Amino acid sequence: MSLTLAIYGKGGIGKSTTSSNLSAALALKGAKVLQIGCDPKHDSTFALTGMLQPTVIDVLTEVDFHHEEVSVEDVVHTGFAGVDTLESGGPPAGSGCGGYVVGETVKLLHEFGLYDKYDVIVFDVLGDVVCGGFSAPLNYADYGVIIACNDFDSIFAANRLCLAIKQKSARYRVELAGIIANRVDYELGGGTTLLEQFAETVGTQIIGRVPYHDLIRRSRLMGKTLFEMDGPGKEECTQPFLDMAEYLLSRPRSTVPKPMGDREIFNVIGGWR
Repeated sequence: MSLTLAIYGKGGIGKSTTSSNLSAALALKGAKVLQIGCDPKHDSTFALTGMLQPTVIDVLTEVDFHHEEVSVEDVVHTGFAGVDTLESGGPPAGSGCGGYVVGETVKLLHEFGLYDKYDVIVFDVLGDVVCGGFSAPLNYADYGVIIACNDFDSIFAANRLCLAIKQKSARYRVELAGIIANRVDYELGGGTTLLEQFAETVGTQIIGRVPYHDLIRRSRLMGKTLFEMDGPGKEECTQPFLDMAEYLLSRPRSTVPKPMGDREIFNVIGGWR
């Protein structure tokens, strides 16, 4: 295993679409990639495979959680550009703990020896507030990556994620590679001004800017990566992912972030506005 990424961000920020296109770009750069969806709604890999695939929790439930009865082929499916995909899944809504399922998935990865079979492993993780279970991928990651928009709510969540990465870095090797600015609209959304100031404050950087574009919305609906789409704006949408893939494969500069307190960030962002 050479590179493990744990990608987080506020709910609804576009993590799965961004993660899938980044995985595709990494594969197109020649890497053997495994993307792991760590969200109970299990749609992280939809753009790569075009389907909602069976989850780890589905398969384990069928065999009464006897791990020895599960094979790699039961849970790993291959999508666009040869990217292998796996979905953790989760308990029924309103019951159980999704973080526990992430732990079961990590356990299976070790049992299958998958950590040594890929150039890059991408964890796409539920990340509004990182509990112990959902922070588990940080124990195995080389880099955390945060996806955010140029608005208060996603920056507030990003700051909380910086805190999680800082805490984990005290015991594990993980550091923050940077922030992916998503849905960048220089006319309506002000570009990345707030994100740039936040990144500088916590000691990190913006490593990619993904535009706000209808091609991205349509690709998600169709269950395809941007690289499979046609139409105006394709190069504008795909190039940021190719650039990020090349940057991450070259072992980027990373830091232990310096997050602000919850009250402090309210005051600071108010001043930036």
